[in-house]
Amino acid sequence: MTATLVSFEISENPAPRLDKALARDVPIDASLSRSRMARLLADGAVKVNGVVITDPRAKPIEGDVVEITVEITDDYHVAPEDIPLNVIFEDDDLIVINKPTGMVVHPAPGTPGGTLVNALLHHCGDALSGVGGEKRPGIVHRIDKETSGLLVVAKTDRAHHGLAAQFEAHTVERHYRAICYGVPDSNDPRVRGIKGASFEPGNILKLQTQLARHKHDRQKQAVIWHNGRHAVTRARIVQPLGTPAVAALLDCWLETGRTHQIRVHLTHAGHGLIGDPTYGGRRKLSEKAVGEAGRLAAYTFPRQALHAATLGFEHPVSKEMLRFEAPMPADMAALVAALGGVEG
Repeated sequence: MTATLVSFEISENPAPRLDKALARDVPIDASLSRSRMARLLADGAVKVNGVVITDPRAKPIEGDVVEITVEITDDYHVAPEDIPLNVIFEDDDLIVINKPTGMVVHPAPGTPGGTLVNALLHHCGDALSGVGGEKRPGIVHRIDKETSGLLVVAKTDRAHHGLAAQFEAHTVERHYRAICYGVPDSNDPRVRGIKGASFEPGNILKLQTQLARHKHDRQKQAVIWHNGRHAVTRARIVQPLGTPAVAALLDCWLETGRTHQIRVHLTHAGHGLIGDPTYGGRRKLSEKAVGEAGRLAAYTFPRQALHAATLGFEHPVSKEMLRFEAPMPADMAALVAALGGVEG
């Protein structure tokens, strides 16, 4: 039996009790249920600012550093695997990957292999930052399994700390291509009336809410208004799809980077992503607007139509400004075409 350390900070507007604050802020990929968290707290496995806390009613404070020691009974070794990688950029300190849809970023219970980390261990050997531990070497940020696109991984500890600071400060440029139901236009009074939604010049939709775990499904996030994590997403219409338009290709960018943020926010605005099994649902588009082929393509699209298209940041060592772009993958480009649009 081994143990792993789960570290995170208490975010803004914490709940009045430590147990509730932990349940909200613990990383979703730690896979810690409320009951498991309660046992860990009672067993003295939780430290706040370096001090063991066992009282669930203790008052948390924004910025508190939490460390939870979790024993792993189904221990496994993360082995290198010869999985092809689409490398966009690489030097001695970092590597930028265009991740395909269907690939999990790092091993977790139920997904011990076939991940980006397994592929990176084969590609980079020992040249990965150790900051993330054995299961997440070099991993600074993640994108969902079924989301494709750009990801930067640290090969050295100095790069890891430098990149992590930029993500924490929200200075990393991240643009996504998304295909949603409907057209989020400033002329739509329904969207204007949604709490947390507003429009900026240039017909840019701004969604500003708080996000937290869903009350009844810990694998989901939900929009809330108190005791959540501040989240801001912006979206611009790249191309309306259909005649009349019944869907849209969007450019979305993040001011903050919360779990499932774009997916949750667009669903909140009534413009869920096509193919999203968790938030978007399955809607039948008008055959008159997109034809039978378009209607079928949208209804059967097998994943959330979301692609991390642009990634820009300051190189943490050389201080050079870097910016990378990855075109939409074939499945999303085909969906745009089926809905009457033009790729790019």
